[in-house]
Amino acid sequence: MLNLVAKELFLTRGIGVHEDKLTSFEYALRDAGIAGTNIVLISSIFPPKAKLIPKKEGLKKIKPGQILFTIYSRNQTNEPHRMISASVGLALPKDRTRYGYLSEYDAFGQNEKQAGDYAEDIAAQMLASSLGIPFDIDKSWDEKRQQWSISGKIYKSQNITMTAKGDKSGKWTTVFSAACLIL
Repeated sequence: MLNLVAKELFLTRGIGVHEDKLTSFEYALRDAGIAGTNIVLISSIFPPKAKLIPKKEGLKKIKPGQILFTIYSRNQTNEPHRMISASVGLALPKDRTRYGYLSEYDAFGQNEKQAGDYAEDIAAQMLASSLGIPFDIDKSWDEKRQQWSISGKIYKSQNITMTAKGDKSGKWTTVFSAACLIL
């Protein structure tokens, strides 16, 4: 039986603009550095003991044509000046023998901080529930972070987010953010 558990992950993001919707997405993948791969969207588990590596290091480990397992978010518009965002949040447990979570989030009208914080919040909420940490969605961002710190079970959370305003002439604009797994 084949056991595919990633040892490393890297985060990347990109933006693409083109008259054609699909080509706009291709350009966003090129900007992210992963257009030459066969991207497979997977669910949102950060494998136990996996290491988050820099994008530059991760890009060196992929080959053209390879299957690249990713957790990604994308958003597209052809409405001039419409704000779009795509974000992937992650939350890692202090005990690295346990798995963490990644979340995908896209929105209209949110800036990078708003979309990124929300994606991070979703990932942390999933991790908190798996660890038995109470999670009050109505608490402020800072109150939640303090609650995670006090629990001593959540080590780190972060996000990667790409935002853009729709092309002024109505071309398709695509934003893309991803966590890419290296087996």
